[in-house]
Amino acid sequence: MAGLETTPEMFDLRMSEEVRPLFDAVKKFIAEEVDPHTKEFYELGVDREERWGYGEGQLELLDSIKAKAKDQGLWNFFLPDAETGEGLKNLDYAYIATELGKNPIASESLNCSAPDTGNMEVLERIGTEEQKEKWLMPLLNGEIRSAYAMTEPDIPSSDAKNISCKAILDGDEWVITGEKFYISGAGDPRCKIMICMVQTNPDGPPHKRQSQILVPMDNPGVEILGPMHVFGKDDAPHGHMHLRFNDCRVPKDNILLGEGRGFEISQVRLGPGRIHHCMRSIGAAERAIELMVKRGLTREAFGKPIASLGKNIEVIAKARIEIESMRRMVLTAAKAMDELGNEAARVWVSAIKAMVPIRVCHIIDEAIQFHGAAGVSQWTPLADMYTGQRTLRLADGPDEVHWFVVGRSELRRWEEEGGIKYDPKVSYYSQESKEGGKTFSGP
Repeated sequence: MAGLETTPEMFDLRMSEEVRPLFDAVKKFIAEEVDPHTKEFYELGVDREERWGYGEGQLELLDSIKAKAKDQGLWNFFLPDAETGEGLKNLDYAYIATELGKNPIASESLNCSAPDTGNMEVLERIGTEEQKEKWLMPLLNGEIRSAYAMTEPDIPSSDAKNISCKAILDGDEWVITGEKFYISGAGDPRCKIMICMVQTNPDGPPHKRQSQILVPMDNPGVEILGPMHVFGKDDAPHGHMHLRFNDCRVPKDNILLGEGRGFEISQVRLGPGRIHHCMRSIGAAERAIELMVKRGLTREAFGKPIASLGKNIEVIAKARIEIESMRRMVLTAAKAMDELGNEAARVWVSAIKAMVPIRVCHIIDEAIQFHGAAGVSQWTPLADMYTGQRTLRLADGPDEVHWFVVGRSELRRWEEEGGIKYDPKVSYYSQESKEGGKTFSGP
């Protein structure tokens, strides 16, 4: 059945009792080991010699936090029912990911940051033993970073079947030609591998024309043309790079799952990736309302705290209500993935992906307004938070795609039930005759 499929179990959104100690440990770790060092981490990178590198001591500080997290077992939470992760359900991870979203380095500190999480999930689910040994294990250990190369400059990437970057099999090698852009994380010197979506069979069925191939960043033929800027910033050293593949040759065995399985893999990867983004976005919204309230209670104008001026109390109230409504939608989507499976829950995932970033954007915007000019300055994280959420409205499918998925599913629900026979005039007079000429007052 199409539509937002539900079961009674889906609306039990409680965290598992066995996960509560882990959740508490994560919150404690962020408060004691991540938050106190976040400012220092970024300050160490301010005067770095290499733009696309890290400042002296910067990675050492981050690695020390990661080592502590690993020692405490606070590591790789994002793989539900996986031998290589904690085996958390999506619902339980949603609570943890929300906490990670409150701090910009918390996710990486616990090895739960994008795009690595999606890439690791793909490799864990469908990678060969050789691929897992070479790439998955270093990623799971937090030793390297990765990228996912799908978006192209000349092709609308809202259609995952619409790929022009080509790979042709030449003996025992794939030869890749074409361009990708906005490849997040590809600027990081620790980024060693990317999963590249390519066209391998242009004459095949639309869903079978694509494949996904592992391409090392240092592979001959991989050319970084430069960074794409986001709201005027190059986001170094993470970066969102414009890449060109110049007859880039990789071994035949670098293909994932098999030729023509690229679209299928993208659905495996993008579903969990989308919900993880939304989970972290709830944390960003919580951080925004915290700053909004603190500013509102400590800043005075016209002899009063600005929180009490005009409609500011209403703004705060609406932000809290929005956060709680989003939280329940995200938790329900996570529970749907646990109860129904990723494929059956994809409409739920599209629903939150369409809903959450735009609403979080608005909450951050209101928090900026509370701060005045300081809100768009380097004194607060709000400007960076806003650009991140605004960009998320494009990442993993633009808003319009997800609204379409949800709307189409709702229409199909009725079509699958045999279509609709509906005429309001006929319905009214039929009701009138049954009820002795009473005015229609409801269904």
